[in-house]
Amino acid sequence: MPKPRPLPAQLGAIFSVREAAQAGVARSRLRRGDLERPFRGIRAVPALLSATAAEIEDESDAEDPPRAAEPDPFTLQAETRRDLVRRYAPRLEGSQFISHESAAAMWHAPLPLTRTDAGAPASSSDLTVHVSTFGRGHLIRAEGVSAHRARHRTSRYTHVERIPVADPATTWASLGHLPLVDLVALGDYFCRVWRAGYGRPRAGTPPLSTVARLQAAIDAGRRTGIRRLREAVELIREDSWSPRESAVRCHLVFAGLPEPVLNQDVYDEHGRFVACADLAYPERKVAIEYQGVLHANSYAADVERLARLRAAGWVVIEVTATLLADPRMLVERVSAALRARP
Repeated sequence: MPKPRPLPAQLGAIFSVREAAQAGVARSRLRRGDLERPFRGIRAVPALLSATAAEIEDESDAEDPPRAAEPDPFTLQAETRRDLVRRYAPRLEGSQFISHESAAAMWHAPLPLTRTDAGAPASSSDLTVHVSTFGRGHLIRAEGVSAHRARHRTSRYTHVERIPVADPATTWASLGHLPLVDLVALGDYFCRVWRAGYGRPRAGTPPLSTVARLQAAIDAGRRTGIRRLREAVELIREDSWSPRESAVRCHLVFAGLPEPVLNQDVYDEHGRFVACADLAYPERKVAIEYQGVLHANSYAADVERLARLRAAGWVVIEVTATLLADPRMLVERVSAALRARP
């Protein structure tokens, strides 16, 4: 079989059948095996799509802290959600925008892991693209799409990667079906204030949203999970650096313990910087550190940082994923440390 004819460059990595026809591409060319059909009416050029997605992901991760050598399930699923959005985007009409979990993924927000009925992390064949439609426009009925009705009074969108995406406040307020801790973690992410401090190159970066905007999104009209949203917005803080920190804080507060200070810079008696503690009770010199899976270099730096804290007289409680999954034990360890330092 002869090699497929090159496609017009203006079509790019993903395009609709309509766009291809307008560019003079024959329908027979759109049936060739070098093109993917991610959704009805959409064609994708796999090689171009992979290169474009990788470039975008690299740009968004450029200033992030070091991650694990192998992507974790949360990262992989988030990238899958973004890939699905990019593949569907050419089908969006003027009254439609990406929303709910799909919008959260486009903002790189920390979503909980979606699992299949068998308990495995959901893959591209299990996930859907969430699309909201304003007014009385027709709702999408297509495989792989979750359709929603939106009102101008309660929903706003902006553009991410030139795709219409619900703004952070609208996105957060659409996720009231999620557990409370996850809502708080999402709110913390959207409202993070990048304050100045030792070794913080992104200080001054404006937050994606504010607590006031999230509150306004709740107040704008009816929402799924409105009671949970109202409870969550009161728990959002502006200096949480990760969803795991948010979860640790929530479990401690829910258990009745004092709320810890977030990302506390610690200095010695001579005013020299010692370390930044993830969560802390400064008056009792108790620090709580979440230990994720990182590169060897990051692990070594963490070991040295915790050693400096302990040498400065701090008690350090290290929280792993296993301990975080057992909030009762987490609370017991922190309670014991606080009792030992009245």
